[in-house]
Formats: sequence, structure tokens, C-alpha cells
Amino acid sequence: MEPTFSDFIKQREIHFRSLDPNANDARDAMLLLMEIQGIDDIRALTHDCIQVRYDLRTITLEIIEAGLQEVGFHLDNNLLFKLKRALFYYTEETQLMNLGQLHDQASSTLDVFINCYHQRQHGCRDERPPHLRQYS
Repeated sequence: MEPTFSDFIKQREIHFRSLDPNANDARDAMLLLMEIQGIDDIRALTHDCIQVRYDLRTITLEIIEAGLQEVGFHLDNNLLFKLKRALFYYTEETQLMNLGQLHDQASSTLDVFINCYHQRQHGCRDERPPHLRQYS
């Protein structure tokens, strides 16, 4: 039986754990993931939970969560979420291996970093005063 397009579209929830009660990790993660290739839709369900719909042929949940953790987000690691996460990682990897498709995790994670970099304000990062920077 040939897999259909809908077999590759996954929808998952990602829960965050923040020490700051005023943090809005869901909004920040949405802004970061909006332009990532393979992610079709992102919605904030609460201030600490997002729902992500993505194409498994392009990106996996493991890559998405690894990218979020690399840029400083803390995922909720209670037992239930850890079990779900492990099950999702395993099933997605197995599905891709059965179809003979592999991902380049480095390039997908790099997309997250590039998007994060583009969203930061840039300017002169040299902390020296102007008269010390302009010597000849």
C-alpha cells in the first residue's frame, strides 16, 4: 500500500517549562519556527504550549525540539511528556527508515539558528567607545 500525503503530515504539541512566571515561551517559539522549511502551521494553545503541524519528509519532531533547546527553550520533562516524546521520535524515525528517507539534521537545525539570528536586533557589537574604535 502506497503512503498518502496525509501520512507524512504530523501534528504535535510541544510543552515548555519556564522558571519565569511571566515568560511566554509559546509566542517566542512560534516567532522562531514560523519560517522553518517543513513546518506548515504553528498555534499557541497556552503560554507554555504550542501545536505544530509539519511535513515528516522535511523535518521531524526531534529536530524541531533539538533546535528549540539549542536556542535556550526548556521543554517540559515530566514523565508523561518524556514518554510521548520518545514514542513520537521512534515512530517517526521508523516511518522514515521504512520509506528509505533520511534527514540531514544539521541543515534543519541550522535553519532554526539562522531564523533566530535574523530576528535579533543587530548593530555595532564592539563595546569599545568610538574614539578607541577609530584609530589609525
